[in-house]
Amino acid sequence: MFGKKLSEYIRFESWILILIAVVWAARLGLSLAGTSFTQARWVSINIVLLVGLVYASITVHTSGFGSYKQLLGLLFFQVALAHVLIALAIILGIVTGVPNIYTAPEVSGGTDGATMLHVIAHMIGMFALTLILWLWGSVILFVTKRVSRASGARA
Repeated sequence: MFGKKLSEYIRFESWILILIAVVWAARLGLSLAGTSFTQARWVSINIVLLVGLVYASITVHTSGFGSYKQLLGLLFFQVALAHVLIALAIILGIVTGVPNIYTAPEVSGGTDGATMLHVIAHMIGMFALTLILWLWGSVILFVTKRVSRASGARA
């Protein structure tokens, strides 16, 4: 994809992908163990995605991995992993009938989140979120390139 192999994307951001999975599991485990939503919400996949956005947006250029197209691929893998895992947790809630943090009304527009519509929303939403993050990441990448060029000209 965009001149890189899937394995190269995975290797480049493996620590972010692992962190997404760890935070997802911790959040699910906390909620299934009876931790309240207000406590478990502090274990946040969104924070990990934000860190991943900044990391990928800067290091895609500074490491020589690529540019805007490769950034899109990197962000897609982060977002896709997060949303597939979230969808699996929602399906777990549907199948078992046991609510978890991913089916809580607080994350489902105030209604029961254990629905297939919620799963489908995550599957569709991951594409929209990838594009939104890519726009923000492109701004960070643009600034990174400018700063790199300016500091390289002075050296």
